[in-house]
Amino acid sequence: MPQSYAKLYYHIVFGTKDRVPQISDEMAPRLYEYFSGIFRNKACILAKAGGIADHVHLLAILSREVSLSEMMRDVKTNSSKWIHDTFPGAEQFAWQRGYGAFTVGYRESGRVEKYIERQKEHHRSKTFQEEFVELLDEHDVEYDPQFLWE
Repeated sequence: MPQSYAKLYYHIVFGTKDRVPQISDEMAPRLYEYFSGIFRNKACILAKAGGIADHVHLLAILSREVSLSEMMRDVKTNSSKWIHDTFPGAEQFAWQRGYGAFTVGYRESGRVEKYIERQKEHHRSKTFQEEFVELLDEHDVEYDPQFLWE
């Protein structure tokens, strides 16, 4: 086969440092649009973004030319700088060091989009920490609870 083809969907989750609620309702839509530009610049697609004040969820389609770790480094570094430059009073904003990334099948992508859309509703009864542990368990990701949070 002379060509290589791929369409790789990821559900990516990461929070603010120490889960401090720093993503305001004013900031969120602009932040998601900024994320989208970062993905476009790497020939990737941000299909959906959402979250609440202390974390975000992204449904992304990565190009076969970019690694997940490279993409996340660029998303977190560039968006953090953009927040500092764009929002007065957000000089202390920071993302947590790590992230969670889970592969999503094409047929499951609609379900993940709906899940991301319902974040505010979902978090009326569940913390980010509870949700993240559930995602790790659901995807059979091994982790040591002692080192899960910074």
